[in-house]
Amino acid sequence: MTPGQIMAAILLAMAISAGTWQVQDWRMGERLAEQGAAHQKALDSITSEAWRQQTAEQDKRLATEHLLAAQDQQHTRELSDAKRNQAALRDRLATADVRLSVLLDATDSASGCNVPAAPGAVGVVHAARRAQLDPAHAQRVIGITDDGDKGLIALRACQAYISTVKSQAIK
Repeated sequence: MTPGQIMAAILLAMAISAGTWQVQDWRMGERLAEQGAAHQKALDSITSEAWRQQTAEQDKRLATEHLLAAQDQQHTRELSDAKRNQAALRDRLATADVRLSVLLDATDSASGCNVPAAPGAVGVVHAARRAQLDPAHAQRVIGITDDGDKGLIALRACQAYISTVKSQAIK
């Protein structure tokens, strides 16, 4: 072989080698592009699912807030009604429109109370011994029942709140 032929063979080998590298480079670029597209598709899917979950959680939170607001209005209305009823009862007691009385134990000989057993023109209790409460004591009794009503309403409100929050957290 002549030096020119050797040189031509080397150049040919280099050209073939360069072409092979270009083909491999092109194939690698194609694989990277495919991987990039698959990666982007996975990211889009994850982002879409995250948005869906976030929207679902926001909807759930708003529904819970609306439910709690409605329950709060209901309990506020109950408390207001109880206050109004107690105030009306206190006013009726103050004007002697209504009198509170208590049943007496007819078998208790130590009471020494001589209240007639037969109902009078005003009484409606069937032959039970009763004694009227002093108006000041009656007002105190009404105050105690008022506090009890408020406590029961507040307890029901707390129970409803806990029940609602607990049921929404389970969903």
